[in-house]
Amino acid sequence: MNVQSDEPGTHRALRLRTCPGPAEAGVLLLHGGRADGLDAPSLLNLPGLRMRPFGAAVLRASNGHAVALGEVRYRHRGWNGDRADTVRDARAAHAELTGTHGPLPVVAVGHSMGARAALRIGGDPGLSGVVALAPWCPPGEPVAHLAGRRVVLVHSDRDRITDPAGSLHFALRARQAGAEVCRVVIPGSDHAMLRRAADWHGLAGRLVAGLLGLADLPADIAAALAIGRHGNHGLALPTPPPTG
Repeated sequence: MNVQSDEPGTHRALRLRTCPGPAEAGVLLLHGGRADGLDAPSLLNLPGLRMRPFGAAVLRASNGHAVALGEVRYRHRGWNGDRADTVRDARAAHAELTGTHGPLPVVAVGHSMGARAALRIGGDPGLSGVVALAPWCPPGEPVAHLAGRRVVLVHSDRDRITDPAGSLHFALRARQAGAEVCRVVIPGSDHAMLRRAADWHGLAGRLVAGLLGLADLPADIAAALAIGRHGNHGLALPTPPPTG
C-alpha cells in the first residue's frame, strides 16, 4: 500500500491549473474520496478527473476575469475519522494559494467528501463562499463557523451514496446558525454527477462566479441566500435554467 508521509514539507497540497497574474479571485476544487483510507490517491485519480469539467465551467462563467484555479491534492484517500485529513489538505492548499497570489476572495467547490471538507473550511478567513456538490453531511457536522458565509448545496434526489436528506438537514442547521444558505435539487441524476452532467457543470460555474462577484447569481438563488435564519424556503430549489 502506498501511504504518503505526514511530515511537514513533504506534500504540496495545491496544483494550480491556471496561474494568471495578478489574479482577481481564487477557486479551490476538492474531489471526493472515502470515509477511511490511509493510502494515497492513485496516479489515475478518477475523482480528481471528475472535477476538471467544473473548473472549465468556472472559467467560462467568470467572463474573462483572472481566476487562480487550483486543485487540492490529498495525502490520503480517506477522511479518516477525527483526523479529518481532507480538511488539513484543504487548509494547506488555501495557504499555498494565498502565498502565491496574495489575499484573494476564494470559493471552495467540493464533491462528496471534498464537499464536506469545503464546508468545514468555509468559515476560514479569506473564504468567500462554498459550493457543495452531492455533499457528505453526516449528523452532527459543525455549522456555527459558517455564520455570515454564503453556502450553496447541490444534490440529486436520487443520490445513493450521500443522503439528500442529510444535506437538507445540514442546510437548515447552518441557516439557523446564521449562514446564508441555499440548496438546489437536480432531479434524476446520480452521485457521480454523470446524468445531467451539463446541468451540474453549468450551475456550478454560475454559482462560483456569482459568489466571487464576477457575474450575477441566478435570481432565485440570490433570494434564497438572503432569507435569513428562519424558514426553510430556498432549500429545495429546482435547477435554474441555463443562461445564454
